[in-house]
Amino acid sequence: MAMKPTWNPILPISVCMADGEPHAFGERVYLFGSHDTPGGESFCLEDYEFFSAPLDDLAHWTSRGTNYSAKQDPLYGENACYLYAPDVVRGNDGRYYLYYCLAGWKGKGGYSHPISVAVCDSPDGKYEYYGVVQNPDGTPYQGFICFDPAVINDNGVIRLYFGTGPFRGMAVKPWNAFVLGQVYSGVFGKPAKAFLQKPGPLGANAAVLCDDMLTLKEPPKRIADTPDFKDHAFFEGSSIRKIGQTYYFVYSSQKNHELCYATSPYPDREFRFRGTLVSNGDVGYDGRRERERCNATGTTHGGIEQIGGKWYVFYHRLTHGSDYSRQMCAEPLTIQPGGSIAQVEMTSCGLYGGDLPGTGEYPAAICCNLTNGKMPHIANQIRKNLPAITHSDMEWYVGNAAKGTQIGYKYFSIQDNTALRVTARGKGRIHIKINDRSVGSLPFYSEKWAAASLMIPQGDPHATLLLTVTEGGLDILSLHFSPEVNE
Repeated sequence: MAMKPTWNPILPISVCMADGEPHAFGERVYLFGSHDTPGGESFCLEDYEFFSAPLDDLAHWTSRGTNYSAKQDPLYGENACYLYAPDVVRGNDGRYYLYYCLAGWKGKGGYSHPISVAVCDSPDGKYEYYGVVQNPDGTPYQGFICFDPAVINDNGVIRLYFGTGPFRGMAVKPWNAFVLGQVYSGVFGKPAKAFLQKPGPLGANAAVLCDDMLTLKEPPKRIADTPDFKDHAFFEGSSIRKIGQTYYFVYSSQKNHELCYATSPYPDREFRFRGTLVSNGDVGYDGRRERERCNATGTTHGGIEQIGGKWYVFYHRLTHGSDYSRQMCAEPLTIQPGGSIAQVEMTSCGLYGGDLPGTGEYPAAICCNLTNGKMPHIANQIRKNLPAITHSDMEWYVGNAAKGTQIGYKYFSIQDNTALRVTARGKGRIHIKINDRSVGSLPFYSEKWAAASLMIPQGDPHATLLLTVTEGGLDILSLHFSPEVNE
């Protein structure tokens, strides 16, 4: 039986999950992340809803509904009403522990709370509030900034990673210490002089928890702060894995659009920068510069996981011209014998395991590249008048595709003599290329959804499909491939 196609985004198209941490527990892989509202105006407006899929069927992701509500946390309030990036670990007692931080509208207050913990008997069941990460004396830990927690059960040792770094280009130096100390004090709620200390409140941190899953065994240690991180310094989004005897620390760099990784033979020291895993604008891939980004870029957060013997990196993309409506994507990656991982490109294929079949219908919203040639970085913003994946009612589509917009799909396996039908609305024309080879163009004249078709006489088993709007402005709903049937 042929495998049901799956693509990016990997979850149902209407789901906006961000900050996804993948974990294989038993016979399923679970995705734990924050929950955005499609078209929302701030981060993480929804309660946690976790998804899972069978290890041998990554096309069928399902959820059991809401797993945890911000209102369950006693800290719930105006600046602690939204659930930010979580992680889950299986404790030594067999239960599952959820670590997270709370924040308010557009992140307000998100750096001033401790790390909260909830617990459940199953990975995707109904979690109950359990407590906060605390000092040995029982007081909430709030030394370094508590943000984006990550956890791992390291052969019975529960390790916690967390933190946030300086803003891009705003590291504290002797010459700017007074001014930046005041700025950071207002943002992070710490005394200005704290940011002059070494280590100060900002940075990545590693800690060990006691058997109660709450209490720190000793003060957290600063990691990932050596000079080799300079061009890809830690910003947020901690994620941790142990592969063999090597610890892989995955994080979002100060560039904000890339997931990077560092490795060490130790869990709490000597991490060295190794490279970029993925950028949600393909920046860095094949030498691409930031001004050449293939999509609007914004925050990113994710992790790596081995599923069925293969490694994948999970990350999120932006929709709605916004940093507040993110969707989970995944790409296969290869860990070389020496432990290095090359940056992977964004594709439309996701977890499918190969090029998508050039037959049947696909949502236009699975495009992996969407650009007008001057796409911006839009962290913590909404930008109007950009081509964007968007929705109306139950329909998801590529919207606001004005003249010059390029919509790319990687990759399809397309047979010779395949009819391609594009459904769009608006007045304009789309030029179609397969691997830089012109196939033809399609005109559209209707304000309602209408289809136009052309024949692809020469296919390709590994095809980049590129749609370019050459006239007018359009919304694109779907693509449909109909290979010629040989009698």
